[in-house]
Amino acid sequence: MICAAALVVLPASAQDETASDSDVQDMSDPLAVYTQVGAGVTNKGINLKAGRSYDTGSPTTMAMNVLEAKGLLGEAVGWDSGSVRDNSADSLRLRNFKVDLTNGRGGQLDVSYNFDENYFAEESGTISYGVMQALPKFGSINIYPLVGLGLAFGNNVLEDDGSIDSGYSIPGTYALAGMYGKWAITDKVWMNYNPFFLATLSGSDIYKDNAYGAGNDNVLTHEIALSYQISPVFNVRYFANFTDEVDFADGDHRVEFNYQL
Repeated sequence: MICAAALVVLPASAQDETASDSDVQDMSDPLAVYTQVGAGVTNKGINLKAGRSYDTGSPTTMAMNVLEAKGLLGEAVGWDSGSVRDNSADSLRLRNFKVDLTNGRGGQLDVSYNFDENYFAEESGTISYGVMQALPKFGSINIYPLVGLGLAFGNNVLEDDGSIDSGYSIPGTYALAGMYGKWAITDKVWMNYNPFFLATLSGSDIYKDNAYGAGNDNVLTHEIALSYQISPVFNVRYFANFTDEVDFADGDHRVEFNYQL
């Protein structure tokens, strides 16, 4: 599943402080900027995550890099019966976040690579850039719309004439639009709903027609998360990811623990 992400502006109280690695940030903010480590148990294996905030040289901006490895030990730990599981990583994802504290606008460069074969390549990846704007808070609800553009690349890509383009090539481009939503149930419990619509823009016919599964040139993805803040720097979260083509029960499910350093 292809999923987008971007930065969320910090609360006003945090904006008044000088950002540094030692600041304790609000971990209920969907994608707040802080140094972190995390691990999750999923139906397809183990996910590992590490994020590092860094100095941008400006007191009004914050940034971080986040690296994730997904699907490790899938054969030993995972329980998904609808996919072929092995003990090696299914995919890698690297994100670079930046946020401007003066206007609530954030941006993200998102690079992902999938080691499993799909409908148009032996292995494939995406590179995208998304921009989002924090909207005024409505009661206990925060909404952060996002739009972005991306391109797909692959190893041994299948061409329209049935031949294989040996090595790496770019079969097409796509657009994405969606939002991050947060509902603060209590000070320690919150829920996120993050829907995104992705659609192909250009490229080979086989890519445009099958980028999101056989016969699918677009997809509506859903992510639901329920979280509990154990301490200011430690939380546990349950995630469910599914689409308009994959039912909730058949989607990706994980329990994830995150620690802010």
